[in-house]
Amino acid sequence: MSVQPIGVAVAGLGFGEKVHLPALEACSDLCSAALWHPRRQRLDEACLAHGLVGYDDWNALLNDPSVEAVVIATPPAPRFELARRALEAGKHLFLEKPVALSADQAKELQRLAIARGLSVAVDYEYRAVPLFMQAERLLRSGAVGTPWLVKLDWLMGSRSDPTRGWNWYSQADQGGGVIGALGTHAFDMLGWLIGPVASVQALNSVSIKDRPHPEGGLAPVDAFDVSLVQASLDWQGRPDVPVPAQISLSSVSRNGRGFCLDITGTDGSLLLSSSNQKDYVHGFELQHAPLGQDFRSVSADVDLAFAETWSDGRIAPVARVLGWWAQSIRSGRPMVPGLAEGVLSRDACDRTEGSLPRA
Repeated sequence: MSVQPIGVAVAGLGFGEKVHLPALEACSDLCSAALWHPRRQRLDEACLAHGLVGYDDWNALLNDPSVEAVVIATPPAPRFELARRALEAGKHLFLEKPVALSADQAKELQRLAIARGLSVAVDYEYRAVPLFMQAERLLRSGAVGTPWLVKLDWLMGSRSDPTRGWNWYSQADQGGGVIGALGTHAFDMLGWLIGPVASVQALNSVSIKDRPHPEGGLAPVDAFDVSLVQASLDWQGRPDVPVPAQISLSSVSRNGRGFCLDITGTDGSLLLSSSNQKDYVHGFELQHAPLGQDFRSVSADVDLAFAETWSDGRIAPVARVLGWWAQSIRSGRPMVPGLAEGVLSRDACDRTEGSLPRA
């Protein structure tokens, strides 16, 4: 007897429509069951385009028996309350990052999910990118030995245009800013590749201090768009082997270098970089230099390749994480990356946001 796909609703029609819907189509264990959006006109347009039922009432969505699980891809501020109510209704969750506005909120979701026996995934999709997975393999095999220094530059230009309009991203209390956008990925990535964040100090700043408001005039920006972080990481979870890390995050770097992760250790160095600011896959290069040798390019192992790719490089890694989530729901095994990882990353973000702003 064939097993029916798990019915999944998608909440949020930005990243949710552009990335999650096509990614769900690629997962045989999952199927799109419904859409949710607070604005009815926008919802109706999406429902017509995708042939799905739509809800602008969250309780009505949760009462739909065809919806067994929910992807929450809304802006950060409403995410916690939507997630809490979905868990109370017995729905498995796939959360975009940051999972909540604070580590305390993330911990509350974690407690609720454990109590209800529900699987919650967090979309730390870099864990699903082949070259990142290859880097993790190399580090575990001793390719750099014990790391001495980690340096991550993530310099993006998505907010470098001062005429780009004011919205939730401009507001710290709405989860906006570079720490929630890039920092949450950076801390999860480093926790996965190196080890947990033991300590954090940061210098944060707002470079573009006001933006055009949709209703006219300029509105103040208080969400950081630059964060320079010094951290200590516990190598493979060992507090007795601290690894210094330097992390530079920016969303206002015109012609920024993109992503560059440099790991230097006792037995070699690893370099993972991409100047492509448009997606997560195209343009990445992984290089390894054993001790005393020059860097050489490294390809991902065949078993790490995507089964399917899209011109939008964001879709394939999200589809892979969705597949892991489906396996977790079916098996009852803990989801990784899930709320355990979400709590650790959110806690590091909280500590970073609480560091000194520029005077």
